[in-house]
Formats: sequence, C-alpha cells, structure tokens
Amino acid sequence: MRAKSVTHVEYELIKYIMENNNVRVVYDKMVTDEVTKKRFNTAAKNVAKLITNLADRRKHKLPENHVDYEVKE
Repeated sequence: MRAKSVTHVEYELIKYIMENNNVRVVYDKMVTDEVTKKRFNTAAKNVAKLITNLADRRKHKLPENHVDYEVKE
C-alpha cells in the first residue's frame, strides 16, 4: 500500500517494530539474577504497552481501506 500520510507511515513502522522485536540482546546484557529479571520483564511489559498505545492513537488516521482502520470514538 502506498504511504498516504506521515501518520500512516508512523503506524506501519510501529506495527513493524511490535511484530519484529528481539530484545534478547538487551536481556542478555542486563539480566544477571532474579531481581534484574523481574525488572526487565516489568519494563518490557511497560514498553510494549507504550508502543501499543502509540499505534492505537493512529488508527483513526489510517486510510479508510486499511485493514486496521478504526473510526475515532
């Protein structure tokens, strides 16, 4: 699909990052015990939520024929 707007491209980039994330490199550097593992998992969940929110806030600006388009409430 052709890029219809900056927001459309932002959404597609965010979606790509969400689907193709590999945090293993960061995990291997930062997790050394159970405490740091818990911290990492909590942070990963927080970041996933932030990225999901970024994508959700752009859905109403997608082209109407886009599979993820949603009407703004």
